[in-house]
Amino acid sequence: MSDHMDPHFSAQDVLRCNLCEIAVPPLYCDFCQIHLCKACVGEHLSDESTEHNVSLYRTRVSATKYPKCSKHLHKQCELHCEQCDIPTCVQCVSSGEHLGHKQVNIEKILETKKETLQIDLQELENFIYPKCQEIVSDIPSQKALLVENSKDFTTTLNKQKEIWYNEIDIIIKNLKSEFDEIESKDTMALNSQEDQITRIIDEVTQSIACVKKLLASNDISLVFEYKSRNAEFRKLPPKLTYSLPKFMPQRINSERINELFGHLEAASTNSEEEHYNTIDPSVAISSPPNKPLINEPRVIKDIDTDYGESDGLYSVSCLNDDDVWTRGQDNIMRLYNLQGDLIKSIQTNSKNRPQDIAVSSDGELVYTDPKDRTVNIVKNTKVQAVITVEGWRPLGVCSTSSGDLLIVVNSDDRKQTKVVRYFGSTSKVSIQYHAKNQPLYSSFGIKYISENRNLDICVSDYTASAVIVVNQDGLFRFKYTGPSSTTKGSFDPVGIATDSQSLILTADCGNHCIHIIDQDGQFLRYIDNCDFNYPYGLCMDTEDNLIVADNGSGKVKKIQYYK
Repeated sequence: MSDHMDPHFSAQDVLRCNLCEIAVPPLYCDFCQIHLCKACVGEHLSDESTEHNVSLYRTRVSATKYPKCSKHLHKQCELHCEQCDIPTCVQCVSSGEHLGHKQVNIEKILETKKETLQIDLQELENFIYPKCQEIVSDIPSQKALLVENSKDFTTTLNKQKEIWYNEIDIIIKNLKSEFDEIESKDTMALNSQEDQITRIIDEVTQSIACVKKLLASNDISLVFEYKSRNAEFRKLPPKLTYSLPKFMPQRINSERINELFGHLEAASTNSEEEHYNTIDPSVAISSPPNKPLINEPRVIKDIDTDYGESDGLYSVSCLNDDDVWTRGQDNIMRLYNLQGDLIKSIQTNSKNRPQDIAVSSDGELVYTDPKDRTVNIVKNTKVQAVITVEGWRPLGVCSTSSGDLLIVVNSDDRKQTKVVRYFGSTSKVSIQYHAKNQPLYSSFGIKYISENRNLDICVSDYTASAVIVVNQDGLFRFKYTGPSSTTKGSFDPVGIATDSQSLILTADCGNHCIHIIDQDGQFLRYIDNCDFNYPYGLCMDTEDNLIVADNGSGKVKKIQYYK
């Protein structure tokens, strides 16, 4: 590198005349926004195509640098139009373009903007940046915990593997010992029979020789002395027959093995928002209250469908705020708009009746087919089985906020019920037991499912006359069996839905009403004034209006229950 730096590229040589590049020019043209030396000022001012305002640079360092007008190129914008929220020049105002608009000195706007910038800077420096530093400083320890947990997991898993290996070895040894004992007894019995038959054969051989000798003899005395032993020989020892021991391997039930071997406790990565308060708590604005319920819920849409008493309406699921999927007793699922027009019909692949329907996060129809043991998705009128549940029959289904599917399944022998979370066709979590290893759900019967906004999993269990709620990890939260005091009959929950306030709504078909409970299971009120006739399926639109499949009338009702 040369020992003499080119002055045009010196790091300390910042300011230069924009015309001749002489260093440290003393002048500056505000309109043209260029640096000028004394020798070049005359040449610059001779350009009459634009206005100029040349001043000493050191005196204008703190002066306001006005923006050029986008419409009048030779003018500076010293004003700001409040209505249009843009800088304006005097010519803009005099042209009448902003007639009637309030013009403010742009320097006042600059002061306001700089006050906002100062507040932003304080927040960035004093709160946001330190918080980010705090979060990032904690990540190495979290990574270390992950590594340590991975080691513990592997150790525990290997220990369980060895336990299972040992158990299998013991089973094999016991079976082998049992087999050897049976084989030894059978061998002894066969040896005994062999000795007995061999002795009889020797005696029969001697009798044959004796009889032949007598036949060849003329000695009357010897013939008369002969005593036949044939009657004795006819009583042969019984022939031993064996049903040989055979190992009968059981079909491996992978799901049952997984349950017995152990499972991963559902892990979660919580993204907790960091909050800090830059405002005096005494003047802080409180958050808006929850939406209030109206005194009298009302029907805002009452839609006739093709369903009737012979083909009762059982399930509804909102495609959007205007269109609703429905299903009844037949194998056809129908899409209606809220004017009652039939838009589309889809038949199940198996020709079986679907048990429940939902709309996926991608807007595709999902239905369960218990007889076929499948969960199916309809894509562009084509039905595709995405989940096949061996040994279980899928019942209720709902789509979650994460895009998973929650499925209620009942065992083929109708002795077990569980909830399974699926991502695509992969089972992620199985929820079946209470903390005390007691079943959460009744073993058979109608069940519907919904995910609450707080990620709780809500199941209406008709057989148990209850709504059972667990958290997203499957831990029991509460069981709702109806209000503590009521004049209505037994609780018959069927369809279930949740809204933006995490309220839980369930159809009580036998009592012709809807129960509304909060996210902790507290009863809030009934909806029992909407002329329901066995309300069944429920879903919610984006405005928190309740959509009800009224089984007895075959109508779809849209209910408003918030103010």
